[in-house]
Order: sequence, then structure tokens, then C-alpha cells
Amino acid sequence: MTDLPPNSAGPASGIIQRAKDILLKPKETWPVIAAEPATVQSIYVPYVLALAAIGPLAGLIGGQLFGLTMFGVTYRPPLVSALVSAIISYGLSLATIFVLALVIDALAPSFGGQKNPVQALKVAAYTGTAGWVGGIFGLIPALSPIGLLFALYGLYILYLGLPMLMKAPEEKALGYTVVVVLVVIALLILATVIVGALAAPLMMGGSH
Repeated sequence: MTDLPPNSAGPASGIIQRAKDILLKPKETWPVIAAEPATVQSIYVPYVLALAAIGPLAGLIGGQLFGLTMFGVTYRPPLVSALVSAIISYGLSLATIFVLALVIDALAPSFGGQKNPVQALKVAAYTGTAGWVGGIFGLIPALSPIGLLFALYGLYILYLGLPMLMKAPEEKALGYTVVVVLVVIALLILATVIVGALAAPLMMGGSH
């Protein structure tokens, strides 16, 4: 049973165990991930679907309970706009993982690696674990910057897993990782802009 995707051991226990493993012992866990059979569906359901919801849900709850502080001013966003923002953020998070996987796969030959869409999706999805788990700090908005530290740790997880799963030579791993990180940053900025553009009208309408 150990060579099966995490959701085969029971959804909740499989998700928790895999998240713990990739966070606490990534060097040992990446080879297991590389070898296990997987499909786009088995990676997304339930692992990505569950973990990607942590940040948006925690942010929604935290914003309503404690309010958000910007430039020394604390305000509680209207529930409808906050809910819409959370839903959009969640959807974009799911889409971002898929787009990132496409980029990782497309870049592989440029860094001496081998194209493999499923392995690329594994890299994108399991690298995202750290940032998703860190999203829990959104429950207390003042602590949300701690989530950024988790996301930064995710870059180390990426560095360990990217060359292994995409079969890139070790001497090109750093360059490969740097390019992928730049793509991640660009995707996150784009997602933030989209969420802001779509939620702002509701935010302004709710403030009247």
C-alpha cells in the first residue's frame, strides 16, 4: 500500500500524513512521490482540493472575526465581498498549480530534464504544501506574515524535488529552481491582481 497515492490510505489520514512527510522530511519523501503512480485527478483529489482551501478559508474567518489592518487602520470587510474573494482565491490557487505544472514540464528539456506532465504536477502540488499549511495563520490576521515563512520554506522543498522528479542534472538544479520560482512569483502577483479587481467592486459597494 505504500506505493499508492496518499488518498488511497483514506482521504483525511492520507492528506495529513503526506503533508507532514513533505514538510518534515522532504528529502526522504520526494523519492516516494516520484515512484508512486498518479494521475491529475489523484493528485488534485483530495490533496490539492483540501490543502488549497486552508488559506482562503482561514483568511475569510480571520477577517470577519478580527478585521484586517492596513496602514494602522483596522476594518472588517463586507461578508459578501470577503466570501467572493475567498472563492476566487481558491479557484485561482487550483488553476495556478496546473499552470505551474505546465511551465515546469515545458522547461524541463532546457535544463537537461525530461518532460513528464504528471511528475511536473506532483512537483507543483506538493511544493505548494508549505504555503497552504502556512495559510492557517490567516485565522489571526496579525500572524499571517508567518505564513510567508512557510511559503519560503516551500522553495527549499521545490529545490529538492524539482530535479529529482524531472530528471534534471544536479548542476542545473539551481538554475531550474530559480526560473520556476520567478514563474511562481509572477503567477501569485497575477492572482492577487485578479482577486483585487474582481472583489473591489463588491468591497466598495458593501461599504456604502
